[in-house]
Amino acid sequence: MSIEQISPEQARRRQQAGAVLIDVREAHERAGGQAEHARGIAKDALESEPTAFLPDRDAEIVLICQSGARSLRAAQTLVEAGYARVASVEGGTSRWIAERLPLAVLEQSDEERDFYDRYSRHLRLPEVGEAGQRKLQAARVAMVGAGGLGSPAAFYLAAAGIGTLVLADDDVVDRSNLQRQILHTEDRIGVSKVESARIALAALNPRVRVETFAERISADNVERLIEGADVVFDGADNFPVRYLLNDACVKLAKPLVYGAIHRFEGQVSVFDAGRHRGVRPCYRCLFPEPPPPDAAPNCAEAGVLGVLPGVVGLIQATEVIKLILGLGESLAGRLLHFDALGLRFRETRLAPDPDCPVCAAGREFPGYIDYQAFCSAH
Repeated sequence: MSIEQISPEQARRRQQAGAVLIDVREAHERAGGQAEHARGIAKDALESEPTAFLPDRDAEIVLICQSGARSLRAAQTLVEAGYARVASVEGGTSRWIAERLPLAVLEQSDEERDFYDRYSRHLRLPEVGEAGQRKLQAARVAMVGAGGLGSPAAFYLAAAGIGTLVLADDDVVDRSNLQRQILHTEDRIGVSKVESARIALAALNPRVRVETFAERISADNVERLIEGADVVFDGADNFPVRYLLNDACVKLAKPLVYGAIHRFEGQVSVFDAGRHRGVRPCYRCLFPEPPPPDAAPNCAEAGVLGVLPGVVGLIQATEVIKLILGLGESLAGRLLHFDALGLRFRETRLAPDPDCPVCAAGREFPGYIDYQAFCSAH
């Protein structure tokens, strides 16, 4: 059955004669203005349970959206559900505005206006929408390292609207950092990295709460850092911290987004063994024991291509957002390798180690190891 399509002026006359005019756009779209006296009911909500909003199937119903496409599809759904008198406004709200018909502008607080404006591109993605953006807003991410990997990741996570970022780093800004650590600037040389990061992120998105943790990560404070976090971000540049983070995330059942860089190459994965014991691997399933310090030089010793942490850090940030939203397939169980010189990605499948001393199914947590002493001894 074809759906009747009518002009905005016809819709207004029918509304004045008693028809129910419904704007099926999302709340953030209606916030900028909607047809006067229209009811706002998002298309998905209306289609999922029409009788909750429209108990009378014989009532005259007119649907409007932004351009006319969504309202036409929603009208078809209502007709199939037994509604007899349904029409769609051709050209939608855009045409309604062009024809200078009366609009109602919804009152918003400054915070709501900021939310709808700032995240409008996320809100337009059906996979994110307002519900997903609210999840990001409520999320807490613990980030270890405000350097090469943490810089691009923190920028984009703050821009994306993560509600709380906990930044842990005990270092200060040095001029040599500025080649790749884009959170920091010349005028903040000598400032603690977490404070420099806080200044940069507040300037980008003042709605994001940044908590600073200017301490060296140890067994004594690692749980205090990651407690309450939805996701933990590993931007560490040394093995003792990396292994300690892994063990704490397994113990407290936190997903860990891992990244590492060396000269012209990088790696990214998600270690989620704490929530999926025996199903997903942890970092120690891949690397059972840390190497001695001289076998794994850091960026200061080996050098690093300045753009490399940007690529790897942004992949990590993508994984953080996906985990919070529950979207797509995470890198859990996969190790992504990036070769900047060849501009190639390759993937290695990872399996959980049934004898892993930390994450094997049914195994009690063995306690923290002093990895700093362990690495030095080896």
